[in-house]
Amino acid sequence: MATFLYRLGRFSYRRRRLVALLWAALVLACGAGAATLSGPTADDFSIPGTESQQAIDLLGERMPQANADGATARVVFAAPEGAKVTDPQVKTAVDQVVARLGQTPQIAQVADPYQAKAVSPDGRVAYAQATFTVSPIDLSDGARDGLAAAADQGRAAGLTVEMGGDAMQTMPEQSAAEVIGIAVAAVVLIITFGSLIAAGLPLLNAILGVAIAMAVITAATGLIEMSSMTSTLALMLGLAVAIDYALFIVSRYRAELLEGREGADAAGRAVGTAGSAVVFAGLTVFIALAGLTVVGIPILTEMGLAAAFAVAVAVLIALSLLPALLGFAGRRVLGGKIPGLRGGARPGHRPVGERWARFVVRRPLPVLIAAVAALGVVAIPALDLRLGLPGDEVASTDTTQRKAYDLLSDGFGPGINGPLLVVVDTADGGGPAPAAAQRFTGELQRLPGVAAVTPPAPNPAGDTALLTVIPKTGPSEAGTETLVSGIRDAAGRFEASSGGAAAMVTGQTAMAIDVSDKLADALVPYLAVVIGLAFLLLLLVFRSLLVPLKAALGFLLTVVATFGAVVAVFQWGWLAGLLGVETTGPIMSIMPILMIGVVFGLAVDYQVFLVTRMREEYVHGAEPKDAVVTGFRHNARVVTAAAVIMIAVFAGFLFAHEPMIKMIGFALAAGVLFDAFVVRMAIVPAVMALTGKAAWWLPRWLDRVLPNVDVEGERLRHRLAAEREAGDRDAAERVATGS
Repeated sequence: MATFLYRLGRFSYRRRRLVALLWAALVLACGAGAATLSGPTADDFSIPGTESQQAIDLLGERMPQANADGATARVVFAAPEGAKVTDPQVKTAVDQVVARLGQTPQIAQVADPYQAKAVSPDGRVAYAQATFTVSPIDLSDGARDGLAAAADQGRAAGLTVEMGGDAMQTMPEQSAAEVIGIAVAAVVLIITFGSLIAAGLPLLNAILGVAIAMAVITAATGLIEMSSMTSTLALMLGLAVAIDYALFIVSRYRAELLEGREGADAAGRAVGTAGSAVVFAGLTVFIALAGLTVVGIPILTEMGLAAAFAVAVAVLIALSLLPALLGFAGRRVLGGKIPGLRGGARPGHRPVGERWARFVVRRPLPVLIAAVAALGVVAIPALDLRLGLPGDEVASTDTTQRKAYDLLSDGFGPGINGPLLVVVDTADGGGPAPAAAQRFTGELQRLPGVAAVTPPAPNPAGDTALLTVIPKTGPSEAGTETLVSGIRDAAGRFEASSGGAAAMVTGQTAMAIDVSDKLADALVPYLAVVIGLAFLLLLLVFRSLLVPLKAALGFLLTVVATFGAVVAVFQWGWLAGLLGVETTGPIMSIMPILMIGVVFGLAVDYQVFLVTRMREEYVHGAEPKDAVVTGFRHNARVVTAAAVIMIAVFAGFLFAHEPMIKMIGFALAAGVLFDAFVVRMAIVPAVMALTGKAAWWLPRWLDRVLPNVDVEGERLRHRLAAEREAGDRDAAERVATGS
């Protein structure tokens, strides 16, 4: 692999104009595709095969008028101070708004709050449930404008009018997250290289790569239904890895130039050595993200594949376009020095990384104990991890969705925001659906946690009826999850005693609970697969049993510590104000699996870039502790810069408006922080120093079986050395013969 990449680097360097032209044409083509094919996005968390989805499908077949999968909007009215919504003047204003809602495009029906008895006991709050004929993703701008116009009409009449529901879903607003991440990355690169030209190449590389990936993903929204978070994750990850991968190659190119090699050869060697590590690191990230497809959840599949594509683009552009850009820059990557910045260690000066490594190898046991203990303390909150799909209750307090949620909670209790739909099906027995539903209503009313049950609404055929259960607790509270489980247990007993009548629970709240349960069940198997994959890949790279085992256990420490940090901030509220987290609640259920996939790939990145140099030194005869110190002397600075850039890019998304994006950004930033600076910089060298030569032991039979992937480019160096010797002999012979 290293030899092939060496040739690719030399080709791109020498044919830089052709390579740059081809990539520019690709950027333009992808941009044109995005401009012509882009479509809307949505956030649908459905999972095929779950009870809630089966009930939705049954309602769509038997009771299409219920529009169970249609967009909904809950319009909440609050009377002025000292008045009630039942006062004649206020009621007239509410009736006018309801009438205006009925004229909204794509509307299916609007429930009159007075006829539906949707008035709070104190008479201050009422709500109208509006159902649309289309799903949230297909809701037109005209329909949303109609909702806003109706609300404005009510406000003009002196009412407080707020709206919630999935009909209010909009495209996430773009924040300054990307700009912040790029700005911090630029500062780190300038400090690392001490040169504007050298710092600019990784940034240019990343911007072009992300532009291509985002354009393709945007074009894909016109062909398939896609979540609004899909492009955000791809942008977040694609930007971070693209800068990092280019950083490693540019750093190696500069080192090759300083050793006296000419440009094309330096570019070839940089791509052949650092590029090999980039390929392997990118492959691990790609596999971990693409592996999210096995979980069986559509939104995770979309996000995983889109982010994996962004990583693949980052790898390809680093291996082909970056050498071309290096060709345009030439030796100027060594020039353009900024006063006061060295861009590297001075001759005779020990870098900070080397000094830290010497400290660790002298005191490995205390460092190891301190690092593991620190991560263990951070991981403690993870014992209280509670998964869910947060809704309007975690929206910003200045949004109409959150205001509507709070008004309903104050007027009717928190359960009104998470109604459960119970579908009673008597097609296979149990008598007429209305009578069966009435019997089941009695059982539901005896369940703890039930605030109210509406009368059953049957379909014309009389084989299906729909009940609405209002819990006493909010949609994301543990009590509601317990109630859903209790209803399903009661449904099993009801089916056995009624002669075949079935009852299923659905609705947005039940759907969210089913999604969370499915993800929680998949978490441990996916973690086992990822750790097993890490072990096998690192076994292949380092040809050692202990090194991959240590890396896998270190990754596990990173994961639990990251879970603990996320729970402490987003569930317990620690440092919430400082980080801009306005409300706390359950952890977004897709976050743990998503975080495992991403952080796994990045952890392997740092393991490969940091430990390959240690292995190279050990193979060349260095003592184990000396190999650790040498590896840190050459690579710690670059790995540190890469980690800081990653953290900056991810942490920049804390400024995003969407709570889920904010949570993902924090989790990834914390994961990189723990893995790069605690696991790789402290635990790894401490364990390597403690184990000595045993760290590199591999059974002979396994050594013969495993293929040599040559990530560190050892074969390439031998081949180039042999070619140089052969060339020297040929030159000597020509001189001797006078030819």
